[in-house]
Amino acid sequence: MESGPAIFAGLVFALFGAGLLVWTTARVRHGRPVALGVSPVASATVASVAAVLALGLGAWFLTRV
Repeated sequence: MESGPAIFAGLVFALFGAGLLVWTTARVRHGRPVALGVSPVASATVASVAAVLALGLGAWFLTRV
């Protein structure tokens, strides 16, 4: 019973991180802004760091099961 919430949280974080990383990569490759009104380099960096952190947190949750 206690592993259910950890699995759910791990999958949510992993899917969010993967989706954000794919979206950020696609925006950068097409030369489109990641965030409006912000430096393209800064917004891509912050989004990439957030995606990697979310993937790491999802992996951590899934290894705790």
